[in-house]
Amino acid sequence: MKPLELLEQSLHRRVLVATRGGRSFRGVLDAYDQHLNVVLSAAEEVVAETVTPRPGLTLVRGDSVVYISP
Repeated sequence: MKPLELLEQSLHRRVLVATRGGRSFRGVLDAYDQHLNVVLSAAEEVVAETVTPRPGLTLVRGDSVVYISP
């Protein structure tokens, strides 16, 4: 299975997006593109065991994404 196919199956489900710098975001995957830019709703930012809710939509740029876990 190709990576973008896995993202397609993960649409409208909760995912974990890890980024450079040790930050992570958990939320519902609303959209993505071929550059791995992702849009999350109902997101939480996770930094060193601290969870911070993020209101509205959260955009994570693809060049900072380390991995996306369904």
